[in-house]
Amino acid sequence: MFGIFKKKTQKQLLQEKYLKLMEDAHRISKSNRKLSDDKVFEAEEVMKEIEKLLG
Repeated sequence: MFGIFKKKTQKQLLQEKYLKLMEDAHRISKSNRKLSDDKVFEAEEVMKEIEKLLG
């Protein structure tokens, strides 16, 4: 209960962004493969940032 006001870490924010991009890529892949590939590329860049944080 006391964790509801806790700020999210940079890692948590990046993980959420990664998941959203991958979900978007999957949804879009059914209609526009190029746009889906672009979303996957963005997600991979976010994953690289996460890996840098874990370093």
